[in-house]
Amino acid sequence: MDLSLLAAGIACLACIGGGVGTGIATRASIKAMAKQPEMANKINSIFIMATGLCGATAIYGLVVAIIILFVK
Repeated sequence: MDLSLLAAGIACLACIGGGVGTGIATRASIKAMAKQPEMANKINSIFIMATGLCGATAIYGLVVAIIILFVK
């Protein structure tokens, strides 16, 4: 068995983490907007930044997995 396949699979776990992080951030921002509607604009801007960071983590994991698979 080639260990590079295992390493690529472990690197893809970052994609799962990105999805979970986005879901948690969405839930928290919706709760915060429901409690304080007057702060919705500020909460929304912070949410967009957090979602971008979660997405970047997922993309980094995917890039690492592709590099592991195709660079030998």
